[in-house]
Amino acid sequence: MGVSPSWSVFCVDSGIAFTPDIGVAGDLRIRIDGEHLRIIEDGIAWAPGDLHDQYGRPAPLCPRSLLARVEQRAAERGLEVRVGGELECTMLAADSGPASAEPWSPYGIRTSLDRSAFLVDLIGAAERAGLAVEQLHTEYGHDQLEMSLAPAGPVETADAIVLARIVIGRAAARHGMKISFSPVPFADAAGNGAHLHLSLTDSAGPLLSGGDGPYGIRPEGGAAIAGVLDTLPDLLGVYAGSALSALRLKPGNWAGASACWGLENREAAVRFIAATPGNPHGANAELKLVDPSANPYLAAAAFLGSALRGIDRRLPLPPEVPEDPRRSGATPPALPIGQQAALEALENSATAAELLTTPIIEALIAVRRHELTTYGDRPPAETTQALRLAWSC
Repeated sequence: MGVSPSWSVFCVDSGIAFTPDIGVAGDLRIRIDGEHLRIIEDGIAWAPGDLHDQYGRPAPLCPRSLLARVEQRAAERGLEVRVGGELECTMLAADSGPASAEPWSPYGIRTSLDRSAFLVDLIGAAERAGLAVEQLHTEYGHDQLEMSLAPAGPVETADAIVLARIVIGRAAARHGMKISFSPVPFADAAGNGAHLHLSLTDSAGPLLSGGDGPYGIRPEGGAAIAGVLDTLPDLLGVYAGSALSALRLKPGNWAGASACWGLENREAAVRFIAATPGNPHGANAELKLVDPSANPYLAAAAFLGSALRGIDRRLPLPPEVPEDPRRSGATPPALPIGQQAALEALENSATAAELLTTPIIEALIAVRRHELTTYGDRPPAETTQALRLAWSC
């Protein structure tokens, strides 16, 4: 189908962030990937699509094509890549307010049983849509739940994240609810993450286990983690660059606000999960600071691209921070917290342009600056209300 190039710079409030290269002229084509068409419910199906020009060439602003190229570069290095996705979201009432008023038991039996009809319907709908769901549970925050997807190839996982958002939203509607994928749906309440997990394997085996490094990390695996950490300040605007992201990305929120890594450390930006009998998929690195305002294709491309960059440069693995950095006395490199600082770092980063291309960075900056101009000076309560459904399906 035909599509205006301006679709790539649509904003959270339906504004359009025109750039010198994206205006009212031009026309592209969306081509669906029919092999991955999925039935959501009777009469409704979904398939991922790629942006092309009218001659069939991938459009420079297509994030799915970009991720496919990064995945191909990993394959050319002899690496098999697996990415897993987690989707945290908040259940809302039909009026977009809190779904429930009673006290919430984090991860509790009561909270799950109170929503059992919805959860059973949701898991059935996910299975019918072909989603490989490994876990579904009520979360820490009030009315919050999380769906964990099985690891797959990067493009396949990014596709699944988009499909899962649709399936969750449709199931909620059948039960008189809405779903918020906002990083922070309510001021001073728990935020939603969109964590990504990464594992890499070459001809000698997994890069994150079987070696002589900490927890069995091989030198190449250590370089991959180092690459991710090295680029975090430049890429925070990709992972968590919305007008609400900084409200979530604070120490103590288990949001990965510290630019460090540690074994099962939920305060670290990179939480390392070792290969143990309790991890059937093996060792992997979880990027915790990603939130649902991020484009999943761009976030996965940045995550994987940073890991490959670290391997290519043979970056040394930094010392582990094994506990909360505030208690350990560790001083990880500072992240540019706050939308203005994150966008300036992204805009001025040659590394970001190298990993994600200049056209995509320019478009992303334009969209986020529209957010900053429109919502940057508003009180948190007003912004969270205005954007509560901005990233919902």
